[in-house]
Amino acid sequence: MKPHFIALAALAAASLIAFAQPKNSLPAPWIMAGKSPSRYEAGKDSDGSQTGSNGAIYLRHANGDTGSWATVMQQFNAEHYRGKRIRFQAEVMTLKVTGWAGLWMRVDSHGQPSAFYNSQDKPITGSTQWATRSVVLDVDNDADTISLGLIGGGSGTSEMRNLRVDVVGKDVPVDHFSNGAPQMNKEPVL
Repeated sequence: MKPHFIALAALAAASLIAFAQPKNSLPAPWIMAGKSPSRYEAGKDSDGSQTGSNGAIYLRHANGDTGSWATVMQQFNAEHYRGKRIRFQAEVMTLKVTGWAGLWMRVDSHGQPSAFYNSQDKPITGSTQWATRSVVLDVDNDADTISLGLIGGGSGTSEMRNLRVDVVGKDVPVDHFSNGAPQMNKEPVL
């Protein structure tokens, strides 16, 4: 085979592979992670052409197993939030989500999770309009890192916009899994 045909064939194959790969146009410090991030596309829709909402961050199932899940997330230093209660809030919208979607947040101390909530017990499913969602956690005095983002499972598209992280008062309840371990009685029941 002539060398220019080999080069042309290689270029065509590379183009097909690149075309088949999910798009990822997330601005730093946002990243994709999860069980199957390669099955999803993610990005920030700066002009509204992808989601219809300028500035929305989206997570869209692109291919393969619909039992998969991925997250659009970022991590930051917990120093300014130590000893405080914080709320991660965003408007979230979904389109044909077959699994579930939601906001999530985790606080790590000494490299280990010390607080975590992922909205799995309050899932967003199907197609929904923009609605404000939030996650509230306490940040330990020795916390290192805070991670937060949008999680999506199954097929469909999840989007978030108007994101905020705020320090809130102790009157704002911390999120806990509703199906978590039962609370132990403070006194014996005799």
